[in-house]
Amino acid sequence: MVALPEQYISVDEYLRLEAESPIKHEYIDGQIYAMAGASDSHVTIAGNLFALLRSHIRGTGCRVYISDMKARVDMRNRFFYPDVMVTCDPQDQETSTYKRFPKLIVEVLSKSTEAFDRGDKFLAYQALESLQEYVVINTRHQRLEIFRRNESGLWVLQVYSAENETFELKTVDFMGTFAELYEDAVLEPTEIPDEVRIEYDIFE
Repeated sequence: MVALPEQYISVDEYLRLEAESPIKHEYIDGQIYAMAGASDSHVTIAGNLFALLRSHIRGTGCRVYISDMKARVDMRNRFFYPDVMVTCDPQDQETSTYKRFPKLIVEVLSKSTEAFDRGDKFLAYQALESLQEYVVINTRHQRLEIFRRNESGLWVLQVYSAENETFELKTVDFMGTFAELYEDAVLEPTEIPDEVRIEYDIFE
């Protein structure tokens, strides 16, 4: 995200401006942030999961949305654009440009947003009482981290990797394969920190 010049705007003004804007912005406490474009692997993985879920939930009354639909977090005064989102609440059909009651949210990690997706954004999403699963998908390795809200309201992490071959999204009773999820996606290179590279060069 790219921060724009500080100028407080209301939710209504943000929604009006966003409807007319050629680029997407996320909204955090009256400030708007322009979203950067995504990589080929990011878009491919998100598209694969959307297609799989769209087919899976057809006829259930649930709806799956890809990155152009906003998630509204009223308790944190925020609007985000999840990569993939599923809602089964009829109230979400009353708003055409954002959804307030998602049960599943998925973010595909990017180098520029990974820390935010794992940190402040996930913390904000936790304020959604409807949310039961939060998924982050890696673009450098075939790996999913799935956070599930348990009966005590605590978030429990389960990690799936390519060795598992399959993964489960329990909120929508979906079992998928890594082959399907990462189909046609070229994994992004893993960058080695400078201090590690220097140490390696010394001992090579």
